[in-house]
Amino acid sequence: MKSVEVVAAIIQHQERFLCVQRGPSELDYISKKFEFPGGKIEAGESPEVALTREIAEELSVTLEHLAFFTTVEHQYPDFHITMHCFLCSISNPDEIELTEHIDQKWLLKDALASLDWAAADIPIVSQLQSLVQET
Repeated sequence: MKSVEVVAAIIQHQERFLCVQRGPSELDYISKKFEFPGGKIEAGESPEVALTREIAEELSVTLEHLAFFTTVEHQYPDFHITMHCFLCSISNPDEIELTEHIDQKWLLKDALASLDWAAADIPIVSQLQSLVQET
């Protein structure tokens, strides 16, 4: 079975998180699901470099303040995914241009579970919701 190593950006602006929706896919289990943006790590790239490149390609923005959050291992029917996730921010959230996704939403962490997430992203949502609000 194929294994894929990817990165994902948990982009936070103020108290909201960016959620993006995949387009239609022949793989029903990821078609039109929400996810945290990111993509595959190319040969010779560090996860941070890969994530910065992927977000520039997918959203036309530059990431700031990357901090490792978690790694998710998930077995889909056709492949295994290892996803390294980073908390980060962007300075220009109003300038996002979706090049690979069909929708975007900025949600408070308590509203994240209301979306139809790709299975590999669900553990990230759960971890974000369990974080104690800083005061």
